[in-house]
Amino acid sequence: MQTFPIFLNLRDRRVLVVGGSEAAARKVELLLSAGAQVALIADKVGGELAELIDEARISWAGRDFDEAELDGVSLVIVASEDEALQARVSQAARGRCLPVNVVDRPALSSFIMPAVIDRAPLTIAVSSGGTSPALARRVRAEIARALPATLGRLARFAEIFREQVRRTLVVPRARRLFWDRVFDGRVGELALAGDEIGARRELIRLLDGVRRETPPPGMVHLVGAGPGDPDLLTLKAHRLLQRADVVVYDRLVSAEVLAMARRDAERLYVGKRRAHHCVPQQEINDRLVALARAGKSVVRLKGGDPFVFGRGGEEVEALTRAGIAVEVVPGITAALGCAATAGIPLTHRDHAQACLFVTGHLKDGSVDLDWEMLARPRQTVVIYMGINALGVISTQLTARGLPTSTPVALIENGTTERERRVVGTLACIEQKAARSGFKGPTLCVVGEVVGLAHTRERDFHFESRIGL
Repeated sequence: MQTFPIFLNLRDRRVLVVGGSEAAARKVELLLSAGAQVALIADKVGGELAELIDEARISWAGRDFDEAELDGVSLVIVASEDEALQARVSQAARGRCLPVNVVDRPALSSFIMPAVIDRAPLTIAVSSGGTSPALARRVRAEIARALPATLGRLARFAEIFREQVRRTLVVPRARRLFWDRVFDGRVGELALAGDEIGARRELIRLLDGVRRETPPPGMVHLVGAGPGDPDLLTLKAHRLLQRADVVVYDRLVSAEVLAMARRDAERLYVGKRRAHHCVPQQEINDRLVALARAGKSVVRLKGGDPFVFGRGGEEVEALTRAGIAVEVVPGITAALGCAATAGIPLTHRDHAQACLFVTGHLKDGSVDLDWEMLARPRQTVVIYMGINALGVISTQLTARGLPTSTPVALIENGTTERERRVVGTLACIEQKAARSGFKGPTLCVVGEVVGLAHTRERDFHFESRIGL
């Protein structure tokens, strides 16, 4: 996050606008809609600005900028093409710790004017941090198309009952679930349609019924977080993250995916940290049970898919034995996501008629695989958590007849901006891995299909098998 989003209350506060351009007129229009008292400094004015001056809606000083104009000002906007004036006003405002925005000059600005969607009293602001105002406007248009024009009615309606609901439902989670039912159900439909009487009647009936209801029991959702790219989350996974009371996660869950959770949800880390041991699986199981019994809606967020080397089966068993309701939401497993971004087809009619997923270490830390099966020709082998066992893997596969020239790809932090890849063969991949210094989650792909990958410049060092 490059800039901190904040909404200022400018009602009856003095705001200085410098410049008489069309851009200045647009800024003045926004400021007036927020209830600000606008003072304009410009040599010349025309069009809408002139009309606003004639109507006494803004004050105008037809003179050059003087620092004394900043006295009593809460905000400064510069919409002049005079670069010397831009710099002078910016420096003077910053010297007084006043928020200042110079149109199209992020370097001179202490805040960025966002693209705004006004559904008063609901306001949505979109900003690119000054890097691409055109993109921010495009995003604003996409959001505006998705939102009903009458959405403000729903916000005003909710405000009427906010205090009554707070007094009736003292538990925050109960209030949140109630408002979800209001906005998603009949009450919301009536309020958006303008039938406030019908909406009031329906909300009172709903609130009265909820007051007598037994609080819903807790539940655990085992949700696949995918390989790291938040765009690869399923719609259901995103919806559950937005409604969770607690999110339990480990180190395989990317920060970008975790950021999709509801802001005020409790986040509980149960993975490995520097100088700390992993939280034992039994302790994780016990925590999930305890949270659900406390009436929480829990999302157990697991990298990739919960049932592909994610111990999801163990957690389902523990929750079921404890009588806790549990749901499994599948995710894109690392093999599929990482191979796709690397351009590696896991199956191919000419090279691989099968694909095997195996784990590079067992529960006790050893590597004990069916090497005869893995060394068969015309198949792809995807090894999870195998970065520290590459020497054993290469030795065992070549000992069972797999050529030392067989291509191998290592993909670290696949599908994310931190993705790195190294490609070699069974003969040299251990040495290449050591030089790469991979420390993040790394997937190993073995097979002829690795040679079919689309070469990319960014950290994709595929080498021909000739000479390897």
